[in-house]
Amino acid sequence: MSTDSDAESRGAPQRADIARLLLDRLGDEHLGLRTRDRDWTWDAVVRESAARGALAESMRREGPFHIGVLLDNVPDFVFWLGGAALVGATVAGINPTRGAAELEAEIRYVDCQLIVTDTAGMARLRGLDLGLEADRFLLIDDPAYAQALHKHRVEPAVAPTVGEQSLFLLLFTSGTTGASKAVKCSQGRLAWTAYAASAKFGHHRGDVDYCCMPLFHGNAIMALWAPALANGATICLTPKFSASGFLSDVRYFGATFFTYVGKALGYLMATPETPHDGDNRLERAFGTEASPEDRAEFERRFGAVLYEGYGSSEGAGAVELAPDAPEGALGRPAHAGIAIIDPETLRECDRARLDEYGRVRNPDQAIGEIVNKAGVRAFEGYYKNDAADADRIRHGWYWTGDLGYIDEAGFIYFAGRHGDWIRVDGENTSALVIERVLRRHPEVIAVGVYGVPDPRSGDQVMAAIEVADPASFDIAAFTEFLSTQADLGTKATPRFLRLSKRLPVTGSNKVLKRELQHQLWRTDDPVYHWAARGEPEYHPMSSAEKAALEAEFDRFGRGRLL
Repeated sequence: MSTDSDAESRGAPQRADIARLLLDRLGDEHLGLRTRDRDWTWDAVVRESAARGALAESMRREGPFHIGVLLDNVPDFVFWLGGAALVGATVAGINPTRGAAELEAEIRYVDCQLIVTDTAGMARLRGLDLGLEADRFLLIDDPAYAQALHKHRVEPAVAPTVGEQSLFLLLFTSGTTGASKAVKCSQGRLAWTAYAASAKFGHHRGDVDYCCMPLFHGNAIMALWAPALANGATICLTPKFSASGFLSDVRYFGATFFTYVGKALGYLMATPETPHDGDNRLERAFGTEASPEDRAEFERRFGAVLYEGYGSSEGAGAVELAPDAPEGALGRPAHAGIAIIDPETLRECDRARLDEYGRVRNPDQAIGEIVNKAGVRAFEGYYKNDAADADRIRHGWYWTGDLGYIDEAGFIYFAGRHGDWIRVDGENTSALVIERVLRRHPEVIAVGVYGVPDPRSGDQVMAAIEVADPASFDIAAFTEFLSTQADLGTKATPRFLRLSKRLPVTGSNKVLKRELQHQLWRTDDPVYHWAARGEPEYHPMSSAEKAALEAEFDRFGRGRLL
């Protein structure tokens, strides 16, 4: 964790909040925001933000000053972030990929008293019981909205009550392996995050930051928007991530930096290569959960360095980049308080012994939960969720909920989310490690690996893989590919394979494994099963075979697991 003295050495002020970072841009004629249709200087961004803040203040009512934003990556999203910062409001980014019931529950949960959306978003919300009257919705494509903004053009200023402790964001977690929660993020924490990211990844005023990840998620706000604000760099928006439109946008804007998640990078790598891919100004990018193969291939094709990081919206992870880190490692623990702990014994796990392929030879002794013994100060908690807070802060330590290990040379590795732990024949297996192997296949666009119950005991490994055309996918060739992967053990080889043209994803483009896990083999997608001993040999599961498998659960008293 960074200390005040650390921050000062990086040029950060002793006090910092987002509102004052924004006000520092008043009068700045450097380009602050760009779309394909229009540009704004930073001075204009501040003034547009102030108008939104004044409008929100005029509509404020009793209760938490929380504003829900249901928009694509459009300029108004950026302006509402700035406006909320200036007047001390809290922004809750609403995930448009949620179903109706989830949308309703999440919006009510975070106590939104005002919602900013557009006509398309309103169509999603109409009919939901949100506890809000019709006048509590602002539609940015309604002519009345522009008129309201015009009446609230004010000279930008920071409200007297705004400071580092002001609650600025409620960030819903991705919910890949469980229900999402709303993480609290103050203006001060986000400002310090911006300075830390600037020092770690070399952000500067000359950057052109391409924002293709959704602004309702911490990836875009913490790793791109906030550092750009702190440095006065240029932010370039695209409404939604598009693999086919990525390079065109990068060239149009002259982008030098972007952020990603692993699945999005997989989509980029699935686009046809051309001899001109390297014709761009990209220098670097930051993201999480990309396979080493995809990262190496991106750097080869596009000529930019990818910084694979570790972190979360909760903000208490701490890993230092290490140029000498081996493939797959995140870097080194940032301080002595970062440890891999066995949750049952509370003891530090053994150092991981790696074989020639980088596989952990002692997973039961080496893989545990990543813990920050000094992380309590950085974690600001979940909104209205004391039980989740208590699960994160135990024994005076911050428990990340993520699996990891540290090798004998002191490098730290991410081994998946806590829900990614699969117990096969009495041994623990990391789903993430298996996913990295499956992603190497040239036709695999995305993959999710998860445990499904075994009829007798423990779990079996199931993999859902996304390919361009499931009907023509060669299962025999894929089986042969698996058999040649020296770092894929027999117990880690999937017993079930599901082929899909499009896997379900979260709003931040992460594979929604909890949904896949709930479906098991009960899907219209083709599912293949390797049932016998010996070398893998997959055959398609018929309806009768699925029914026979489920009957086994009843025979062994495990029907409740289905």
